[in-house]
Amino acid sequence: MIAHAHKGRGATSSPQGRFSSRPVELDAEESHARALESPETVVRAMPAGRIISSNTSPDIPFDRSINPYQGCEHGCVYCYARPSHSYLDLSPGLDFETRIFYKPNATARLIEAWEKPGYECKPITIGANTDPYQPVEKTLKITRQLLELFLLHRHPVSIITKSNLVCRDLDLLTELASMNLGSVAISVPTMDDSLKRLMEPRVPSAAARLKAIERLAENSVPTSALVAPIIPAVNDHEIEHILETVAAAGAEKASYIFLRLPHELKDLFAEWLSVHFPDRAERVRSLIRQASGGSDYDNRFGIRQTGRGPYAEMLAQRFKGACRRLRLNEDAGQHVLDCNQFFPPGQQQLGLGF
Repeated sequence: MIAHAHKGRGATSSPQGRFSSRPVELDAEESHARALESPETVVRAMPAGRIISSNTSPDIPFDRSINPYQGCEHGCVYCYARPSHSYLDLSPGLDFETRIFYKPNATARLIEAWEKPGYECKPITIGANTDPYQPVEKTLKITRQLLELFLLHRHPVSIITKSNLVCRDLDLLTELASMNLGSVAISVPTMDDSLKRLMEPRVPSAAARLKAIERLAENSVPTSALVAPIIPAVNDHEIEHILETVAAAGAEKASYIFLRLPHELKDLFAEWLSVHFPDRAERVRSLIRQASGGSDYDNRFGIRQTGRGPYAEMLAQRFKGACRRLRLNEDAGQHVLDCNQFFPPGQQQLGLGF
């Protein structure tokens, strides 16, 4: 497989997924020609069997999530969701960012879940894997339709995104927040526009995301910043600057995630390094291994999000120190959304005139 930079794309190749059942053998000429192709985005419907995903991970601050889309055109090379495309017999590389699937029945499946006897209301996070405000959301509006349901039924919801498109739904988010039913986390891993174009080519600029944080904060929507991922010798020097900037924009809290390289992502990231940072590729990989017990990735709970060892501990101390100085995360307890207002579909809520 020939690695090659494509304008507006993060991955540099289309390696087969680990479950590929139809391996394709190309000769050298065909392989080179395909590597130089500029892939176009294809969007297709993929009806969901169910819409709420559950997890029992102790290092993730939520146990329920919704992903309106599978695959993500933002093209972040480091995205730990890339290996999920292998389950579709597609490549976690360029296919992940050019073969996008949307769930046209997302709202219907959410209503079905809420109607089930014994449903227990707990906060749901939208965008745990792929971005709910990636470009296709501008026209499909699946995330907005979901938010309308969350507001109608008074169900708590949190958003994770890299896009300022979230401000399109400020009307819904403001009303949810006014009832302690909503919050937003915006990811800002770099303030360097040239690095952003390489790491996350179709994500809005850092300036646009900072403006989104400002608008959300101005409208009293609880807003946090996520510095994710921190990549050794690539963006780790920006930690303090990013935190200073998001705090000035109005973020109340901040957290970070160390680079995660599950499954096929390990080789995809190595390819990306060799194409864009050949001068420091080995140093980056060496620091990653130092924080992962000598391997490329340590997937154990409690370690996979932050790494371990002296380098990882240094990052943690820098991050905590900057947050303390900037008065981020002053509230030791996590913001808790209200689960007591929820009423299931079909149930009349007194006083609302439904």
